Order: sequence, then structure tokens, then C-alpha cells
Amino acid sequence: MNIIYATGIDGAKKARGTVVVIDVLRSFTVSAYALAGGARECRLVKTMAEARRIAAATPGAVLCAEEGALPVAGIPISNSPTAIAAMDMKGKVLVQRSTAGTQVAAAVSGDDIFAASLVVARATVQACLLRGPSTLTLVASADHPEDHACARYMASLLEDTRPDLEELLAPLRASDRYARLMSGAWPGFPPTDVELALDADRFDFAMPVRREPAYLSVVAANTRSAAT
Repeated sequence: MNIIYATGIDGAKKARGTVVVIDVLRSFTVSAYALAGGARECRLVKTMAEARRIAAATPGAVLCAEEGALPVAGIPISNSPTAIAAMDMKGKVLVQRSTAGTQVAAAVSGDDIFAASLVVARATVQACLLRGPSTLTLVASADHPEDHACARYMASLLEDTRPDLEELLAPLRASDRYARLMSGAWPGFPPTDVELALDADRFDFAMPVRREPAYLSVVAANTRSAAT
């Protein structure tokens, strides 16, 4: 399998083969916790106007959004897995707008797409292996060490080597950004979000992405159904 690494919207636009869009902090970690909590679907959109419109038109919708990694006025959930994990998501639809993950996923031109983060990394790898693509593009949603670490971790699993995740995450933990996140000083970004996001392979499902006219739909799928 030819593995390609890419970053951001430009990388997503050039992605080939099966495409995995990675957002560890925090979009696709949020998606995973919502689906694990019983949400029937996550709907990814690019703008706040779209997010509000789709949430208003969707029974049982929960709206989760941030702009510039900061809370949006009037929306209580700011892309936080901590907040989502504490909610009763059974049967709900999570509508998501984020600065990185939802934008990058929307930029992929192909239709063979997964949303991913560390909490579903191994399950996503299994789903990709079952599809057997000749080319796999791992797209880090942002040029952040945790997204690159997740991509390298997944590549090591694909190549059947033994990845050292703590070594891969060392640049994140050494960064000023990590220190600020763990201080609790980032609005709408509790330190527990980091702990939840770095809990690798917590869930045993992949998150295939399907295009709908007004949004991208993300659901939980075991490896067999994710491969079809």
C-alpha cells in the first residue's frame, strides 16, 4: 500500500485513494465520543449558518461548534469531547462545525473517506485494510503534532510495526500549546479534552464519511461494514 501524508485543506484537495482525515484536538474525537454515546449520526458543515440551519431542521439535533478554536456565542458546546461524553446522546444527531476538521473533510474530492482521531485509530486502520486500497492518504487537519502523531501511528499499524505513541506525542507534550491547554486557561477547552483525545484505540469502530447535499454524514461502523 502506498501511504501518502498530507496536511490541511491543500493536502485534502490533492488526496488520492482512500482518504483518512485526522483531527485529534478535537473535531473527530468529539464525533467518536458522540457516536460511542449512542448518537445516530454526526453532520459536518463548514459554516455557522449551515450549522444553525441544519440543527434547527433536525429533530434531536445537538449543535457543537467553535471558530478559531474558541467558543461561539449562544452555542454551549464548543467542540469539547468532555461536554459530549457527559451528555445523553442516544438517538441524537450531532451537528459539527470546526475550524480544521470539518473544513478539511469537505475539501476532499473523492468519496472513499474516513474521519479519524486517536480514539478510533486502530479500528480505522482495520477498516482501511479491509478495503485494500493501493493508495491511502492520511491528512492531518492542521499542522499540529497530535494530528501528525496520529497519522504516523496509523501508518505503523498499517505496516505491522510497533509504534511508540508516547514518542510520537512527545512534540505535543513539549509545546507551549500543550502547557496552555493543560492549564485550563483556554476558553471552552478543558484539560480533560486532551486526556480524552489522547486515549488511543478507546473505541472499536471506524467513522466512514458519506456525502449528503448539505453536509457530510459520519456514522459508527464496525470494520466489516466500514469496508463495504
